[in-house]
Order: sequence, then structure tokens, then C-alpha cells
Amino acid sequence: MDQIQVFVTGGTFDKEYNFITGELYFKDTHLPSMFDRGRCTLDIDVKTLMMVDSLEMTDADREIITYTCKNAKADKIIITHGTDTMVETASYLANTIADKTIVLTGAMIPYAFGTSSDGFFNLGSALAFVQVLPKGIYVVMNGQFFDWNNVRKNRTTGYFESLT
Repeated sequence: MDQIQVFVTGGTFDKEYNFITGELYFKDTHLPSMFDRGRCTLDIDVKTLMMVDSLEMTDADREIITYTCKNAKADKIIITHGTDTMVETASYLANTIADKTIVLTGAMIPYAFGTSSDGFFNLGSALAFVQVLPKGIYVVMNGQFFDWNNVRKNRTTGYFESLT
């Protein structure tokens, strides 16, 4: 099996909770420990590109993500990303990259919150889908995959859904 490249960009997935101030903040990515906890035996390389809230992500950040994906040796890539602008980044990637399978995933509740987080489930789903989907850009959330141009985050329900 070929190596799967994982790029960390931040988002709720990796946020921590400050019990004194009540604020969410970034420290380090949880992904290596999540892969260990899941007893994952795949060949995975994890690299942190940035730790930003997706509402604060800029086009310059998206250019970094795109450049890094284009130049990655792996043709199967997972990007952990904040859910608020995940679709926007997927669109940015789709306009530039056609020869790789790229899956964006995230979490509505930080992994650090324990069993209430959807992050562990979404990461496992992303690992499975990146191995079987054809080349293209996808969003993987809630156990489903979506083509980059046929998905939205439903801000009422908190779930991702097809546009059609």
C-alpha cells in the first residue's frame, strides 16, 4: 500500500479547551495519538501546515495547502480542516489539482472533548475513503463522502449534505 499523506491545517479538530478562560485554542495536533489509538497500521505521514480556525483562513493559506498537495509525493492525501470553510478550500484545490485523491475532513466538536467528538469517526472515514475513491477532491464528514462541488455544511443541523 502506498503512503497516505496527512496535512493538518487546524480547525475544531485540534482545538483545546482552556478551563480558566473558557476559550478554545491550538496547541499540537492530536492526529498521531488518534492513529495510535485506532491501531492504524497504514503507512501515514503527518505534517502540520498551519493551525488556524477556518474562519480566519486566507487565500494565502489555501495557496500553501494547494502548493503542498501538488508537490507531495503521495497521491492519496487527507487534509484536516475547519468545517466552516472546508468546501471553499476544496473548491480551491479542485481548480488546480486533478491527479490525486484528496479528502478534506474535520470535526464539529474538538477531539480533546473525548467521546462527544465526531473527530475520531470522521478521521477513520477519511482514511477508508481516501484509499478507495478515484482521483478527485472530496469532503468526508458524518460517514459520507461528497464531491467537492456537491456539498454544503447545513448550519441548522450541523451536518454536511449534498446540494442535490
